[in-house]
Amino acid sequence: MYVPPAFHEDDLAAVHATMREARLANLVTATAEGLVATPLPLFLAPEEGPHGTLYGHLARANPQWKQPSTGDAMALFMGPDAYVSPTWYPSKLEHHKVVPTWNYVAVHAYGPVEFFEDADRLLDIVTRLTNLHEQSRPRPWAVTDAPENFIRAQLRGIIGLRLPITRLEGKRKMSQNRSEADRQGVAAGLAGSDRASERDAAKLIPV
Repeated sequence: MYVPPAFHEDDLAAVHATMREARLANLVTATAEGLVATPLPLFLAPEEGPHGTLYGHLARANPQWKQPSTGDAMALFMGPDAYVSPTWYPSKLEHHKVVPTWNYVAVHAYGPVEFFEDADRLLDIVTRLTNLHEQSRPRPWAVTDAPENFIRAQLRGIIGLRLPITRLEGKRKMSQNRSEADRQGVAAGLAGSDRASERDAAKLIPV
């Protein structure tokens, strides 16, 4: 990922926060047949390794796990993003030398991916993923709410994955390269958007 110095995010806590908040990632592997990508919910175990370890699962019918990966896999996480209109820059009125751009937060996590079929490990992963995404609900659903034999049958239809992160790239492009007045204009413009993701982006602009 191209990351100019102004947009480089190297704070591990901030990078991990982006990964957690993204909820859905894209797992990309390079194979002899070309690139393969699958959208997946992943969870981060930050205590495992210097950068953390990712866990998730994919459908057994998905051929990605059967195709040997050439080198590291990559998991892509996206944070808030927003189109930035030049009309929000006060500097436009001064010289008109402005163009549209896109603000966004992104994290790329790299590492060797392991696929596995062990039923107990799979049960642990689906339980942790379920608890993660159900915990904020008024009446959370739990894996144990379903019959055990049903869950065991469902586990036979998935493959687990473990990705120990060996390298992280974080990028936070939120108008840091613009003047304070321009940043304020962008923040105000995005704050008035009818898109929730753009209002979230507005909060990340340094003003």
